[in-house]
Amino acid sequence: MDDKTLKALGDPKRFLLLRLMSRRGYCVGALAKSTGLSESAVSQHLKILREADLVYGVKRGYYTHYCVNKDAIKDVIAVLNELTNVTREPCNGPFYGCPESEYVRCKSYVPPENRTKEE
Repeated sequence: MDDKTLKALGDPKRFLLLRLMSRRGYCVGALAKSTGLSESAVSQHLKILREADLVYGVKRGYYTHYCVNKDAIKDVIAVLNELTNVTREPCNGPFYGCPESEYVRCKSYVPPENRTKEE
C-alpha cells in the first residue's frame, strides 16, 4: 500500500464517498447531493481517489459515473489483515515509558539514574 492510498483513505469524506460508490456508480452531481459537499469538492476528492486507484470512472454520455475498484480495496484489506497475523516481538531499544510493558521488567528499560543524554 503506497502513500497515495493511505492519504486517500485517511479522509472521512473520501471514505464516505467510497462507501456510497461501493453500492453503485455515481456521477459527481449525485455524490454532491448525497453527501452535502459541493461538486468541486467531490471532484477534488475523486481525483485523489482515482490517483490512488481506488475508484475509476465510466463515461456514460455526458456524465462520468464513478465506481469503487474492488480489487484495490481487497488489496488494502489484505495488507491490513497482514498486520493482525504478525507475531509480536519484544522491543529491543531504549523506549522509555512503553505503555505495553511493565517497564522495570522490560529489556529496554534504563533506570533514570543510568540514562545518558544520547538515549
